[in-house]
Amino acid sequence: MKKIKTNAMRMLDRQKMNYELREFPLDGQKAAEYLGLPPAMIFKTLVTTDTAGKYFVFCVPTSEELDLKKAAKIVGVKRIEMLRQKELFPLTGYIHGGCSPVGMKKLFPTIIDSSVEQWSTILVSAGHVGMLMELSPKDLVQMVNANTANIVAKM
Repeated sequence: MKKIKTNAMRMLDRQKMNYELREFPLDGQKAAEYLGLPPAMIFKTLVTTDTAGKYFVFCVPTSEELDLKKAAKIVGVKRIEMLRQKELFPLTGYIHGGCSPVGMKKLFPTIIDSSVEQWSTILVSAGHVGMLMELSPKDLVQMVNANTANIVAKM
């Protein structure tokens, strides 16, 4: 069987960045349990839009929720909302559940939750459902030109 090589993996390969592919037969929420990792180490990629049609990407631990008010303030807009699922693929080239911050059709302003700084490696989608890439947070920040900030909702 041929191994899938996603755009995210190709981009990391081109930049000679180290990553380890992790596959799991479950949805992202259960990936941590399946892989025996803390849920706070696995980051989901969320794409948002503001009222002017600008797009922003946020990465937060799968165990957390994005605080839309904090996120809007960080990127300097009044209000943002989650992108509609049907708009995700045409905009990013990725489907819901397999959206990677690396290798989108266009590089959007990207913010990663500051909790990323506590880890030597984190996992993000590899661009395909059931596939994660484990890489250093510094490499991810560099790859997508991201900033870090506290963007999670307080539970």
